[in-house]
Amino acid sequence: MSVASPCIDVCQFDRRRDMCTGCFRTTDEIRLWRKMTDHRRREILSDRPRREAKLLERVAKRGQRS
Repeated sequence: MSVASPCIDVCQFDRRRDMCTGCFRTTDEIRLWRKMTDHRRREILSDRPRREAKLLERVAKRGQRS
């Protein structure tokens, strides 16, 4: 069974990280998803919590400066 896309139809990009804030994939990962092996897709999905935490940390720091 193929690994499903994590897309949640909230395509907004954090330009600094070149990452979608909906699915936490880079532009290249989104573009190449259909061509990736399931192994590579699982690697990307397993990295999602780290990516999400980094983005939330950045947003929190930005909020402290305001």
